[in-house]
Amino acid sequence: MTAVIGMVAFILIMIGVSTSAILSQVLLNNLDAQVTDVASVAQPRISLQSTAEDVLDSGPFDNGTLMVMKTRLGGTTGAVVDNGNSRALTADELSQIVESLASSNPNARTVDLPNLGEYLVRPYGSPDSSEVFLVGLPLSQVTGTIGAILTTVALVTTGGLLLLAAVIALVIRLGLRPLKAVSETATRVASIRMDQGDVSITERVPAEQVDDHTEIGQVGAALNTLLDRVDASLSARQRNEELMRRFVADASHELRTPLASIRGFSELSLRAMRQAHDDESRQRTAMAVETTEQSLERILAQSIRMTTLVEDLLLLARLDEGQELVFGTVDLTRLAVEAVGDARPAGPDHSWTIDVGDEPVELAGDASRLHQVVANLLANARTHTPAGSEVAVSVSREGDDAVLRVHDNGPGVDPAVAAQLFERFARADRSRDRKTGGTGLGLSIARAIVEAHRGTISVQSTPGDTTFEVRLPAKPADPGPPADA
Repeated sequence: MTAVIGMVAFILIMIGVSTSAILSQVLLNNLDAQVTDVASVAQPRISLQSTAEDVLDSGPFDNGTLMVMKTRLGGTTGAVVDNGNSRALTADELSQIVESLASSNPNARTVDLPNLGEYLVRPYGSPDSSEVFLVGLPLSQVTGTIGAILTTVALVTTGGLLLLAAVIALVIRLGLRPLKAVSETATRVASIRMDQGDVSITERVPAEQVDDHTEIGQVGAALNTLLDRVDASLSARQRNEELMRRFVADASHELRTPLASIRGFSELSLRAMRQAHDDESRQRTAMAVETTEQSLERILAQSIRMTTLVEDLLLLARLDEGQELVFGTVDLTRLAVEAVGDARPAGPDHSWTIDVGDEPVELAGDASRLHQVVANLLANARTHTPAGSEVAVSVSREGDDAVLRVHDNGPGVDPAVAAQLFERFARADRSRDRKTGGTGLGLSIARAIVEAHRGTISVQSTPGDTTFEVRLPAKPADPGPPADA
């Protein structure tokens, strides 16, 4: 603001000075013309009058008119009009005037005369051109006009600058109000603890301070967009932390059961071996061997369960990193037929059907992993439907997609867990029974594999009608990075 006011003040001052200089020159030219007019009026009267006072008395002249001339006797006489009457100059005043004129620049148009002030003086010749007389007019009217103009310019400039300062301050205050709102919003956001816990950023720049048509308003809109994205990121971070905590808790629970079994059977075997060592009878030894054999079988089963769980977790981690896939041409039709053939012996009490076209449906993918997807879906249908249920598998091509559907007429998916069905360790059976609950990683692995192939997996379920649908790009091209889950 100071720079603007300073620049405007400089411009106004320059305008005032320039105007005054031009006007001063104009007024001096006018005054010079007036002096010439006075001389032209006085010139024919000089030969008739003996003194300058007589010449000035012979006609009306303006106040301040000065005349100096020589008398007929060779002396010098001078007079000035004062209040309408001419007044003869004294000898001292004449000598001072002569000295001032003699000491001044001969080309100067103005001189400072003692007791009279500044005058514009011009020499003229007498009617017979034998003598030179001087005629002058005071510069007071010029300096007065210029002074009044400068005073007016100064007052107007000062008032204009004060008004300009007030207007600029008001405009800046109004214009920067959105920026102040941005600053206050940023300050409030900076005071929020974002390093832990559930963080939600609710602070936003007020809507009335956001305007896409102004630069400052665009800053407010950009800050709101940034805060929206940061808030969404913090929410996603919180959800990931909650998922991670639940994942660790579920994984710990899954591993604790087989570890407890292994420890218990190991202790049982060790106790039986010690008892057999203390009692050397054959009966005790046979019982110890039988107990140890059973314990080792249980330890082996629990070890296999732990190995499967750890391998599934490792597979999920590698799929998240974009690893574990070997791409090639996959015949989805053949893969589905083989998976149904493998499922029939595992579920003889179910009715298995498959519907495929005459032409194979091919795509680019990892055959073993896609087979795992189909096998998981069939195992899920077999596990969560009662005996006698019908499971139908179909493979078709719809546009650029290869579509595989697994349908069953079982009781359907519980709506309470439908939204988390493809999450890790998510199961419809919360009992964690091995016959129905499983580890809860089958569908999450299926989703990870499908998304690694840039496909989608979904479920539509009502009592008596449940369909899992897998859509994969049918074009045999290398897929890019998988879409975000």
